[in-house]
Amino acid sequence: MKPDAKTGRRIALLGYGACALAGTFWGTGFYFGRIALDEMSVGHMVLYRFLFASAGMLPVALRNRVRLNWAETRMLLLCAALGVPLQFLLQYQGLARTTVSHASLMVGAMPVLLAVGAALFAGESLDWFGWLALCVSTAGAVLVALGGGSGRGAYEQPSLAGDMLVFASLVIALVWILLSKKLMESHSPTVVTAYTILAGTGMLVLWVLGPWALSPFTHRKVAPLPFAHISAAVWAALIISGLLCTSASTLLWNWGIHHVPASRAGVFLNIEPALGALLGVELLGERLGPYAWLGGALIIGAAVALTVRGHEPEPAVILE
Repeated sequence: MKPDAKTGRRIALLGYGACALAGTFWGTGFYFGRIALDEMSVGHMVLYRFLFASAGMLPVALRNRVRLNWAETRMLLLCAALGVPLQFLLQYQGLARTTVSHASLMVGAMPVLLAVGAALFAGESLDWFGWLALCVSTAGAVLVALGGGSGRGAYEQPSLAGDMLVFASLVIALVWILLSKKLMESHSPTVVTAYTILAGTGMLVLWVLGPWALSPFTHRKVAPLPFAHISAAVWAALIISGLLCTSASTLLWNWGIHHVPASRAGVFLNIEPALGALLGVELLGERLGPYAWLGGALIIGAAVALTVRGHEPEPAVILE
């Protein structure tokens, strides 16, 4: 194997590894979100999550200052609006109306959506083996989510409205991923990630705190941002959600899909529903049945098979 080919192979494996780690971090998001929702509203929970994420991203943005032209600025702001307030407010409004297992099940549809979107709008191709791996992986996510029992105690039962809100957030996430990949053709993944999260958090502040700031003029009773009565467990969940489930995972994902095709990286998104369903089953009182174990094996097997198999030429790499 030629040295250039060896280097390309190593970079590709690192890209797949970054996507897998991002999927793992994302997989804990619903669990920590459920903990926080016990003490605050969806809007306040998402805002706190991204305030902590922004604290982690601010040093990155300050070290990687770039000039964006007007077209790039508009695309960045669109990515921020789609990827932060719209996607996350919809997704966690859905979680508030359904169970962790059902929310995880809906996320299992994301790899197929991503593969179709990449093929239709990003000019990427996927051979029969890639499509088979994606289908097997998605089937595994369905088995994992369906393998657990229903919610117990204080946790809600699944609902069609909640499931559809989560699915709608996936469609928005698809557009965000494809637009971000386009923007990363001229700027590094680090810059795109940091600027997107910071801009999206600013939009969240206006969306969530705007009605409260205007309440003296509108005479509407709006709850202020909760602080004094938040428990230590919820603070820990919010910090982990912001720094790991948001900042670190988005950096890893953007770096990964910058070095491997998005349609192939999509298989690692199934780690999120697998781990999310596992946490819901083990920590929220549901039961993990044999179908769930089989689903987990299918997800991991598809991810490994797709990674070690030969793949098409990699996209251009931006050196950082």
